[in-house]
Amino acid sequence: MPYYKFGSNDILYNQLKTHPQSNFIIYDNQLFYNNKGNTTGSHTSNVTLVPSGYISLYELNVDRKSDNLIYPYVTKDGSLTSFSTVGTSKFNSDFAYGERITGSYPLSASITSTRYAEGTARPKINALRNALNSYEILSYDYSYSSSLGDKSSQELRLISIPSIFYGSSIQKGTVSLKFYVSGTEVAELKDNTRNGQLKQVASGSGADAGTVGGIVMYNEGFIILTGSWDLASHTEDYTGDGAANPRWIDFAAMRNGLTGSSFALNFSGTHYVPTMTMFAAAGKGELNHSNNPTYKKYDAQTSLTNYISGGASFRESESSIVNVVSSSFSDTQATFQKTTFINYVGIYDESKNLIAIAKMANPVRKRENDNITFKLKVDF
Repeated sequence: MPYYKFGSNDILYNQLKTHPQSNFIIYDNQLFYNNKGNTTGSHTSNVTLVPSGYISLYELNVDRKSDNLIYPYVTKDGSLTSFSTVGTSKFNSDFAYGERITGSYPLSASITSTRYAEGTARPKINALRNALNSYEILSYDYSYSSSLGDKSSQELRLISIPSIFYGSSIQKGTVSLKFYVSGTEVAELKDNTRNGQLKQVASGSGADAGTVGGIVMYNEGFIILTGSWDLASHTEDYTGDGAANPRWIDFAAMRNGLTGSSFALNFSGTHYVPTMTMFAAAGKGELNHSNNPTYKKYDAQTSLTNYISGGASFRESESSIVNVVSSSFSDTQATFQKTTFINYVGIYDESKNLIAIAKMANPVRKRENDNITFKLKVDF
């Protein structure tokens, strides 16, 4: 098998910019992601073993029995290595040296929604203070404390989106929040101005159209909702404090029995995918011979393993290369052309270790006068 070395212009490095879409539906304390439900497997009713609306980060323990799950572990020793979920006191008191400290798979992720009542402690909001103020160049609605509101004390809702759903950042102009009552859309917030302001664009009366109901932190993956006006005459217990009219602060309320309202969150992310493109050339007069036994035709009188020998001489059965060129006429053999069919291209490292194989959907015919280049692409 011949080896060919890639030239300086045969390998290209690029980066693809993609914008995958995400859609979350929230209803009666249940999450649904991209209209996907649970898939039944051979050993479990939910092959991913994560709740609806979540994704399995590494797709571990797919369709495994509950008594046959893989899990991470470390052995307690002098290096004091442990999991971040195990505190110092528990590490010292609950585990002996040489004992295993175990974790669990699968790891999962989904959006979370947290409401902060007026005047209550909000460590997550406080941690975002500098990041919020850095967005003031886009809009003063981001200000941690201003005439538009004080996020350290006002009633608001924080929606957290893990980066696995959006990649490097949320794409500007793609965020949409829809509030439904009894299956009918009563209001929608969108970042149409692409500056992070979530403005109402649809409502029953239209009186609040253009009003800012919240902001989006594109790079950090947070949505903060501050809109406190009534969206409909419908009443329901969104907060646990009694029935009230729906407000944007009540969006994505995760409460059992909240069946009169539902919520939809849509956005696109920004993912950068490193790619490598390789060009493998099969030039004229190259790769036109095969060691496959079917490549040759042997005499009918002698088989492949039948030899003619005598004295000091040795001779194999006579053979000829099979002519696979088809003729346009019946009972006529076409002019012979040395022909092979390329099935795959192997990629090797400097030590000639096979590290990748590119297989063809169908074998590619290669004649002596053909000059073929295969384009191989790898995403990382």
